[in-house]
Amino acid sequence: MPAENYDVLTPRLQRAVDELQHLIRQVDPLATFQVVPGEDPAGTYVLATVDVEDTELVMDAYMDRLLTLQIDEGLPLYVLPLHPRSQDVRP
Repeated sequence: MPAENYDVLTPRLQRAVDELQHLIRQVDPLATFQVVPGEDPAGTYVLATVDVEDTELVMDAYMDRLLTLQIDEGLPLYVLPLHPRSQDVRP
């Protein structure tokens, strides 16, 4: 997956991405995001960099909605929660 931002989103997909980012920010308000195309499987990937000990808490925040978007709405959308490179604790 390329590291640059992915600017070719349909309005429907952009709304879904925005919604997932909002859910993740409820767990980590300082989360940062990159939206990139992916190939395995093909779709749009939201790379969420979160500074929390347990990314499972982040996944719990968005997983139900993501499954609804994928299954019921047929959106090829995926989220990967990542730790920052530096494991320093935020002030």
